[in-house]
Amino acid sequence: MKKKVLALFFVFSLLSVAGFAVETFRLWDGPAPGEPETTPPPVIEFWKPGVASTDACIIICPGGAYMGLAYDHEGKQVAEYFTSRGITAVVLKYRTPRRANLPKHLPAWQDAQRAIRFVRAHAEDWKINPEKIGILGFSAGGHLTLMSATSSQTSAYEPVDDLDRVPCHVNFAVPVYPAYVLEDGADGENSEKGNDSQIVNDFTFDAKTPPMCFIHGDADTISAMGSVAVYHRLRKMDVPAELHIYAKAPHGYGASPYVHGDTHVGDWLNRVYEWMKVMEF
Repeated sequence: MKKKVLALFFVFSLLSVAGFAVETFRLWDGPAPGEPETTPPPVIEFWKPGVASTDACIIICPGGAYMGLAYDHEGKQVAEYFTSRGITAVVLKYRTPRRANLPKHLPAWQDAQRAIRFVRAHAEDWKINPEKIGILGFSAGGHLTLMSATSSQTSAYEPVDDLDRVPCHVNFAVPVYPAYVLEDGADGENSEKGNDSQIVNDFTFDAKTPPMCFIHGDADTISAMGSVAVYHRLRKMDVPAELHIYAKAPHGYGASPYVHGDTHVGDWLNRVYEWMKVMEF
């Protein structure tokens, strides 16, 4: 099956950046589900470190309210951080903007499940462990991260080829200021600061729900109580979890504070890196 799967895809760009290689792959052989031929295809960027320090791989989902992608500070800079530490990274450029008459996250969730399958199918060639695949996402990408982590046993689309026989669960997840987690704030900011609000019914919390590390800011208008609520749910499920809430930190900072030398909220990337080591990813 592997040769058949690989034959379905092609690389359409390859570049070398600061000692590591970046390749871009289409996710679908033909249009994505429900899309016309003319729609720009969703893709993944495969960032290969010069020298690997682990056989884990982390899939990165930029935010953008499911309307666009904050690629630079929530994609490229994050991939550069992990790759510089010997960790294979994949940036997912999922479909945006939202499609009319569909749940806001459905096309992106389809792309995320497909991307996880693609990465797992390439594990041998990319020298990664198929059971050390993680996902990290910001804001709407944080919601997508939670969809991928909690609901992998629910298919987001009908199978289209052999690749869709590959499991789409992840082995760890890092939601960074995830949006749309609580009923108060199901499609925007939290009008009541997320206090005493229930988790939306988007997430299944199935048997494959993995360990998570949450990053959020206490001054975020997308309330940190969303991260707290999911952390609490995981604790009740006996799923290991870690939670970092940064004082006075707003929404949408991505990797920028780290890049500019901020030793407070900018340290969040190091916290995730250390957590991955503790969890043996």
